[in-house]
Amino acid sequence: MSIAFEKVSCAFPPRREDAQSFLAVDQVSLAVAAGEFVSLVGPTGCGKSTLLHIAAGLLRATSGRVLVQGEPLGGMNCDAGYLFQSDALMPWRTSLDNVTAGLEFRGVPASSARERGGQWLARVGLAAHGHKYPHELSGGMRKRVALAQTLILDPRILLMDEPFSALDVQTRHLMENELLGLWAQDRKTVLFVTHDLEEAISLSDRVVVLSAGPGCRPVGEFAIDLPRPRDVTEVAMNPRFVELHRQIWQTLKSEVQAAYARQLGSGG
Repeated sequence: MSIAFEKVSCAFPPRREDAQSFLAVDQVSLAVAAGEFVSLVGPTGCGKSTLLHIAAGLLRATSGRVLVQGEPLGGMNCDAGYLFQSDALMPWRTSLDNVTAGLEFRGVPASSARERGGQWLARVGLAAHGHKYPHELSGGMRKRVALAQTLILDPRILLMDEPFSALDVQTRHLMENELLGLWAQDRKTVLFVTHDLEEAISLSDRVVVLSAGPGCRPVGEFAIDLPRPRDVTEVAMNPRFVELHRQIWQTLKSEVQAAYARQLGSGG
């Protein structure tokens, strides 16, 4: 397995002396095979991003362990690239300089880094925009730069936390197809967090539904047996897509309703 959670729990300490700790993740066991594209879906605040942070080594599990390529993860996950929901580009650097930043930090000579950076900008359709700064780019273009910035380091695992949620529908579909095209070239392992069930089905080999918090855990796993390659603007018209959506929503719906009821009960 490329990445595996073994009975992973994560609790956050109380913010006040009279409060209790908050259990975000409870005894999660989940394995992702090499080259597999797996999406995590669940209600808002259920713990999806917490699992991704644990997989990245940004957050330590309270109990259980994470295995990466069969070895226990003891710090930062150096096999993984992380795409955040918000832009992580450095505003004072051009597109090309943002793409090559990771190579520079690794000590790659500047000329070699810039050559590879130009190649990656071309692969994401931005060959003519390397001189532009983030504020001069559209949201979709910034996401393309972020993809190139991550993939130029050739990580074996991609951890993606709702990377396209802030984009308009048309741009999001373009970026989803862009991601699928890049992923198909070398089949990196992908763990993808999203609130959008259609997005999860369109992209994934498997969709895992997480329970409402506190203490989220997997409550359903669904193999996505739609043929590849896929176009996300067309696959939703496939009758099998409609059936998968219905099946997964039956599980997800009850968790969304439970999370909403808890919010109302807590006054949140």
